[in-house]
Amino acid sequence: MVMIAFIALGILILTILLHPGRCRTDRPQEPIIDMHVHVAGLGADSDCFITSELLDNWRYNIYLKAFGTSEKELRANGDALIFERIAERLDRSRLVDGAVLLALDKVYDRETGRPQPERTEVYIPNDFVRDGCRQFDNLHYGASVNPYREDWEEQLIQADRDGAVLIKWLPAVQQIDPSAPGIEPFYRKLVELDLPLLVHTGAERSFSSSHDRLGDPRLLIKPLKAGVTVIAAHVATTGSHEGEAYIDRLLPLLQQYDNLYSDISGLTQLNKMIYPGRVARTGAISHKLLYGSDFPLISCGIGPFRLVSGWNFCWNLSWRQLWFLQRVKNDWDRDLLLKQALGFPDAVFTRPARLLNLTTDRQDKPS
Repeated sequence: MVMIAFIALGILILTILLHPGRCRTDRPQEPIIDMHVHVAGLGADSDCFITSELLDNWRYNIYLKAFGTSEKELRANGDALIFERIAERLDRSRLVDGAVLLALDKVYDRETGRPQPERTEVYIPNDFVRDGCRQFDNLHYGASVNPYREDWEEQLIQADRDGAVLIKWLPAVQQIDPSAPGIEPFYRKLVELDLPLLVHTGAERSFSSSHDRLGDPRLLIKPLKAGVTVIAAHVATTGSHEGEAYIDRLLPLLQQYDNLYSDISGLTQLNKMIYPGRVARTGAISHKLLYGSDFPLISCGIGPFRLVSGWNFCWNLSWRQLWFLQRVKNDWDRDLLLKQALGFPDAVFTRPARLLNLTTDRQDKPS
């Protein structure tokens, strides 16, 4: 057994040493926008909240550190400090020009349309994200509107007036069924406002509880048939239903519907090592892929022990690439360069700016 392990290690080392690849040092001429960046707040001078279960979770302090702050600092300076930290780090990126920051609406009762704070783990209000993004040129507003709320239409119109570039759902946590009866007027309004819908697909593991059945990509057929531009987050790279992996349910849909896209956020994380190569090699969907990072997860960990690291893909990369990536200090640059090295073409990184109309100034969209 020990001999087999040594042989396997030797083969791995030879593969790394003999791999001819190099990391690129140039960048596309078009703007690069990270369309999948999370923001958070503790309720310090804001209406954000996080449940005690998440506050006690082992991930809590790791996430705050990844944001570049601490609970003490946020309590002292207010939750809006998060935007400053994100904008500063983005400004130091050599490759990424801006990011879409995502709000997260509460859970709402489907029958009454009333909020259910007792079932809501995290709430990140639209106003909080809107106001934070307005302070920095490299931050763009991604709103969240639960379709079950009584005032969903008013909220969508307001989000559009305020310059939201998309609407974000996390169905497994917000308890939204995209295929639910009666939701068609919401989709018609999205089409009218030309607002894309970014939907988490696949399993969800960042919260203490999750209704993963709602991450099934096939639930997106209803908004797709209604003409909504739908973006399936994470290429549905985790989870399954009825013995079929969610990614296998998504890939045919990407080829079937012209208005369906998928972001590649989270694909370089340690728990998704098997997916980037497969997605990058599926040429039939290459024109449907969009760059996203899933920040702050790209900033979790340190050195070779990061959640996102070239060492997670050492059998796919050369020693030159591994050494180069290890020395890249900016988390966005490292994530993008790693995805390039794994085979994603330039168009994947420049496509979000065009799809979300961020080659022009939509933040000051007139009412």
